[in-house]
Amino acid sequence: MPETGGVREVKSAARTLEVLELLAARGDRPARLQELADTLRVPRSSMYALLQTLIARGWVRTDVTGSLYGIGIRALLTGTGYLDSDPRVRAVRPYLDEASDALGETIHMGRLDGRDVAYLATRESHEYLRTISRVGRRLPAHMGALGKALLAERPDEELPEGPYEAATPNTHTSRESLAADLAGVRERGYSVDREEGVPGIAGFGFTLRYASPAQDAISCSVPVARLTPEREERIVAVMREIRTKAETAIPAGGGAVHWR
Repeated sequence: MPETGGVREVKSAARTLEVLELLAARGDRPARLQELADTLRVPRSSMYALLQTLIARGWVRTDVTGSLYGIGIRALLTGTGYLDSDPRVRAVRPYLDEASDALGETIHMGRLDGRDVAYLATRESHEYLRTISRVGRRLPAHMGALGKALLAERPDEELPEGPYEAATPNTHTSRESLAADLAGVRERGYSVDREEGVPGIAGFGFTLRYASPAQDAISCSVPVARLTPEREERIVAVMREIRTKAETAIPAGGGAVHWR
């Protein structure tokens, strides 16, 4: 249950958010009324009324038959507002462009959100067409370079008990295995993902150290088919330089809001 600062949670507001989060998580799989009612344990009539309210305001959409429901365009507009209002994302974006130009690979910026990493910005490679992430996507932190870089900033005692979800045969599925990897991250100063989140893709993650512990990180993803030792060395050198530039560009003080 999320913290509410000692204030009793408003059930109707919580129910609304649960519906939106559930529909967003389903992606391109629309839901039926009974599915939503059953999943959230809400009377069918109450769920129907809530959905109609959300449809009228653009947060939920329905098909021509009125029997299928999906996330609405207002969710996109609100998410865009979050990115536009975040000074750290704005400050880092030019350096993602610089890394993309220098390496020709896919560059990401992500933020730790509970046990997941949310992608805040992406610069796609022109060398290959396989999309492995998008802005707004969430990925379990133990699966990729961004998440492992951020988890390494925290004590291993905070890691959840396993087993963890696996995306590929290389994904860490135990707390012990992940902790051993994070020890290596701390020693070398960056994380390495070798086909742990996506088959055929390696990643290198670097925390942005303008907060302690770090909340944001950047990474470079590259197909393993063209990852030579020399290429890896080049990627690490460029991303280290980009990290330093991005960290120095982050607004400090000056009346900026410090979100928690």
